[in-house]
Amino acid sequence: MTTAETPRSRPTAVTHEVTNQPPPLTGHDAADDAVLLEGVRREGAGWHVDELHRFGRYVGGEEAQRWADQANRHEPELRTHDRFGHRVDEVEFHPAYHALMGASVGAGLAGAAWADGRPGAHVARAGGFMLATALEQGHLCPVSMTYAVVPALRRSPDLAKTYEPLLTGRVYEPGLRTPTAKRGLLAGMGMTEKQGGTDVRANTTTAVEQPDGTWRLRGHKWFTSAPMNDLFLVLAQSPAGLSCFLVPRVLPDGSRNTFRIQRLKDKLGNRSNASSEPEFDDTVAWLVGDAGRGVRTIIDMVTMTRLDCVLGSAGGIRAALAQAVHHARHRSVFGALLVDQPLMRNVLADLSLESEAASTLALRLAGAADRAHRGDAGERAFLRLATAIGKYWVCKRQPVAVAEALECLGGNGYDEASGMPRLYREAPLNGIWEGSGNVNALDMLRALTREPESLEALRSEIEAAAGADARLDAAWRELRAELGRPEDAQVRARRVVERAALVLQGSLLVRHAPGAVADAFCASRLAGDQGLAFGTLPPGTDFAALLERTPV
Repeated sequence: MTTAETPRSRPTAVTHEVTNQPPPLTGHDAADDAVLLEGVRREGAGWHVDELHRFGRYVGGEEAQRWADQANRHEPELRTHDRFGHRVDEVEFHPAYHALMGASVGAGLAGAAWADGRPGAHVARAGGFMLATALEQGHLCPVSMTYAVVPALRRSPDLAKTYEPLLTGRVYEPGLRTPTAKRGLLAGMGMTEKQGGTDVRANTTTAVEQPDGTWRLRGHKWFTSAPMNDLFLVLAQSPAGLSCFLVPRVLPDGSRNTFRIQRLKDKLGNRSNASSEPEFDDTVAWLVGDAGRGVRTIIDMVTMTRLDCVLGSAGGIRAALAQAVHHARHRSVFGALLVDQPLMRNVLADLSLESEAASTLALRLAGAADRAHRGDAGERAFLRLATAIGKYWVCKRQPVAVAEALECLGGNGYDEASGMPRLYREAPLNGIWEGSGNVNALDMLRALTREPESLEALRSEIEAAAGADARLDAAWRELRAELGRPEDAQVRARRVVERAALVLQGSLLVRHAPGAVADAFCASRLAGDQGLAFGTLPPGTDFAALLERTPV
C-alpha cells in the first residue's frame, strides 16, 4: 500500500441518501382523535376537552417521548442498605421517570377525580389516562393504584379524613417522609403471596391487634408494585379472618415502618415500574373496613384498577395503531404509499375498527363509574358486570392488535428505536394485572348468579340498539340463550364473556359510531364474515371511512 492509498486519505464512501422512511411521530397533539373526544363528550366530560388537548400536546411532544424511552432503558435499582449498613429499602429511579410521574399526577390522573364535584370527572381522568398510556405505561401503575385506593379507604372514615386530601392532590412529591408532611401521596396494594397467587384467602401474613388500636403484621408478599409509594392496602389474616390494613412506609412519628424489600421482579415489560417482594416483620398497620371482610374492602380498589386495565389496553391498542398508520402514510412500496395498497388498507381499517370498539367500551365504563359513584344504582349494576366483560376482552385483544400493528412497520417495528417493542412487551400486562382472563370470566359468572340486577342492566344497555341492525339482534338472542344455560357454565365461560363483549361493543357502535364503522363491526365480529387474523374484512367494507377514525 502506498502512502497515497492509506485508509486515512481515502474519500468517504456514500452509498445512498436516506429516503422512503417516515419522520418521527412527534410534535403533534395526541388528543386530536375523534374517537377519544367523541367518547369523552358523550360520557359527560366535554368541559375537559381543552385540557385534554393541552395534555395531548405534551404526550405527542419530543421531550415526553424521550422521557418514556429513558425511563425504560434506565430501570429502577433497589438499595437495601445505606453505606453504614442501616436498612433503607429504597428504590432509585431515573429522573425521566419522575418527570413522567409529575406530569401525570399534575394532570389529575391519580386521585384528583374524587375531589372534583363536576359530573364527568372520572371520564375526564379516563381520557387523560388513555393518552398517558400511549406515552408510557409503567409509571401509570402507581398512578392507577392511587386513584383506586380512595373508595376502599373510605370504609374507614378517620383514615380517609387524614389521607384522602393528599391522595387526591395534583402534587408529585417523591421520597419517603412522614405522609402528613407531604403535599401529595401515592398508594399501592399488597394482596398476593407466593403460595396462593389469585387465591388471596390462602394468604399466610398474620395480623395481631395492639392495645393502642394499631396492628402488627408479619409475612411476605409476592408481587407488590411501586414499593416507594407512601401507603399500601395489605391483606392479612386476623382472628376474624382475612382483613384489610393500611401500611405506611413512614410512620406518623417520622420513623421508618418495617417494609423490607427482598428483591425487584425482573419482568417481561413495564420496566420503568418497580415491582417487589416486601417482607413485613412487626410492621405497624391500621385496620381498614371491618375485620374479616378484607376481600370485600379491597375489592373496591381492585374494581377501579380493573377499569384502568381496560382503559390502558384501549390506549395501548390506539398507540400501536397510530404508529402503524403513520408509517403507512409515509412509506412507499411498489410505487404507491402503503396506506393506499388494498391489502394494507384492510389491515389498518381492521385495526382501527378493533381500536374504536375497545376505546368506546372503555370510555362507556368510565362514564358508568362516574355515575355510579354519584349514586346511580343502574350504572353501578352495569359497571359490576361490564367491567369483568371489558377487562377480559379488551385486555385479550391488546397483544394481538399490537403484534399486527408492529408487523405493519416490518423490520423497522422490530427495532427498539421505533418504540413498538416496548408497546409489545407491555401488551400482555393488563390481561394479568388484577385478575387474569379466567378470573374475570368466572367473575362474570358470579355477577350473573349473585347480582341478577347486573344482567338486567346489561340487557338494557344492549337493547338500547334493538332493531337498528339485524346482525346485532341475532347475536343478542344467541347470547341470551347462552346466559340462560346453567350447565357447564365454567367450561363455556370464556366463550360467553367473549360473545358478551362483542355484543356490547356492537350495541355501542351501532348507537354512537358512524354507520360505516358499525356496519363493518357487525359484519365481521357478529355475523362472522371475517378470518382469524386482522386484515380479513370482507370486500365492500368502507375502508376509507374506517381509516378516517384513526388517531393520526
